[in-house]
Amino acid sequence: MRIERDWVGARASMVLTLLVGVLSVATGIANIGVSPDVADFVLFGVTFPGYVQQVAAFTGTLTGFVLLVAAFGLRRRLRAAWYATMLLFPITAAQGALQSTQLSLPLIGLSAVAFAVVGLNFDAYDREVELTTTQMAALAAIAGAQAYGTVGTFALRDQHFPTVETLLDAFYFSLVTGSTVGYGDVTSPTAVGKLFTLSLILVTVSSFAAVLGVVFTPLIEARLSKALGRMTEEQLDLLENHVLVLGYGDLTEPILEELTAKADVLILTEDEERTRRLTERGYTVLTADPSDEDSQHRGRVESARAVVVATNNDAEDALGILTARQLNPDVTIVAAASQRENVNKLKRAGADTVISPATLGAHFLAESALGGEGVEELEQRLMSGDPSQAGEAVQEALDEEAAGESERAGEGGDGRGERSEGN
Repeated sequence: MRIERDWVGARASMVLTLLVGVLSVATGIANIGVSPDVADFVLFGVTFPGYVQQVAAFTGTLTGFVLLVAAFGLRRRLRAAWYATMLLFPITAAQGALQSTQLSLPLIGLSAVAFAVVGLNFDAYDREVELTTTQMAALAAIAGAQAYGTVGTFALRDQHFPTVETLLDAFYFSLVTGSTVGYGDVTSPTAVGKLFTLSLILVTVSSFAAVLGVVFTPLIEARLSKALGRMTEEQLDLLENHVLVLGYGDLTEPILEELTAKADVLILTEDEERTRRLTERGYTVLTADPSDEDSQHRGRVESARAVVVATNNDAEDALGILTARQLNPDVTIVAAASQRENVNKLKRAGADTVISPATLGAHFLAESALGGEGVEELEQRLMSGDPSQAGEAVQEALDEEAAGESERAGEGGDGRGERSEGN
């Protein structure tokens, strides 16, 4: 089940979209140098002029860059990004086919695979685009600046910009001026034209700076948030088929060492200092109350493959188990009880499996001290990494412990009987 979800899940959709985008850009750049004077070619029974190959290469490069942006929209689980990718995948495949080279074949095949995988994950993309006031202001600023430059340049073309003939020329001058590229191929010989150009530089450069700030500020915040254990919503949205560890205690450390090599793990803990130490060691940590409903929602308990609860506080563990079971009735919940009498309580709270490490350890040590055989073999089976052997070993240990308790109870009863007869 895990392999299937990894191959067709939301994370796979984002990765495939990124790959298609990169491949589209690379294929377009490789074919963009095709001479427009090449002979006509036939594709699917239709004759196309030779320049279509160059046009397809150029537009394919642009489509690839758009797909790269759409991939980040998929990361945020935006429904608009899903629609955009489903529209762009057939376009990239068609552009690859029109380029008619062997380099285009991987693009066509990968576009088809990505179209199928992303299409299967429609339900995962349920968020609408929500722009902040800052983002809307930045977009409005750059759109207004380019409109000002384009319209102003076109209006002044007759007397002040003699090399500008069309709106495309005016937009070109506005864009290269605002981006500070400034090729110098379009200039004004008059004072009015130069004053307009100065105003255009101030307006467009400011708008570009505002957009760059809006783009890079969230990236910097994400790095700082990760260091402090305050994961961003984009990072949390990527979690899928992971193991959610509620709380951190002495019992949690060896569990993490076993889990991190086999699955994605997210730890929920309220201790910020502990969060910092765990983050430095490479663990993914969210600073939040493990038993809180909103915290578990942020940890995406709904899409988790398992929940592990193993702190030293059985009462708090029970609250975390109750919350997790309520939010995801189908998830597997395993817990460690610090006290033997709390095993049944944690099961009633909703845990599927509850193990008392202290009780099992004490049983193994006692059996070894009394000359019991096979204890080390049982431990090796537990540590083998084979789920079936480990499960059998745990059940065998529990059965032995239950038998030992029954035997001790029987001996206690016989002793009481003998004392009664002596009296």
